[in-house]
Amino acid sequence: MSTDTLLIIVGVLLVLLGLVGIVLPGLPGAPAMFGGFLLIAWGEDFQTVGVWTLVSLGVLALLTYLVDFAAGAFGAKRFGASKRAVIGAALGALVGLFFGLPGILLGPFVGAVIGELSSHGDLRRAGKAGIGTTLGMAVGAAFKIGLALTMLGLFILIRFIQA
Repeated sequence: MSTDTLLIIVGVLLVLLGLVGIVLPGLPGAPAMFGGFLLIAWGEDFQTVGVWTLVSLGVLALLTYLVDFAAGAFGAKRFGASKRAVIGAALGALVGLFFGLPGILLGPFVGAVIGELSSHGDLRRAGKAGIGTTLGMAVGAAFKIGLALTMLGLFILIRFIQA
C-alpha cells in the first residue's frame, strides 16, 4: 500500500470520526474532520483541494467552537444562569457520555442545576438555569452539525464536482 493511499484512508476515517464527534462531546469533531480533509488533500498532492479550500475548512472548524461557546453562554445568560451553572452543564455533558444517550441529554441539565444550586441555592432558579443552559447547548449542537455538514459539502464540491 502506498503512502498516498494510507493518507487517504486515515483521512476518511478521521472525517467519519469527526462527524461522530460533532454530536458526542468527548470526541474532537471539527478538528478531526479538518485533519481528515488535510490528509486526503495531502494524499492527492493537493491537486484538487488546495490551500484556500483548506483555509476555508479551517475557518469553519474554528466557527464550530465559537458557536458552541456562544450558544451555551447565550442560553445560560438568557435564563439567568450563573458561571457555575455553565461550568456544571459542561461537566454534566462530559459525565453524561458514560451513561449513553440519556446521559448525553440529561447531563448538561443536571450539571447546570447542581452548579446553580451551589451558587445561589434556589431550586426554582436552578431549574430555570438548567433549562436555559441545555437549550443553548442544543442550539449550539444544531449549528455545529450545520457547520460540519457545510465543511463536508464544501470538500465534496471541490474534490468531486470540480475534479
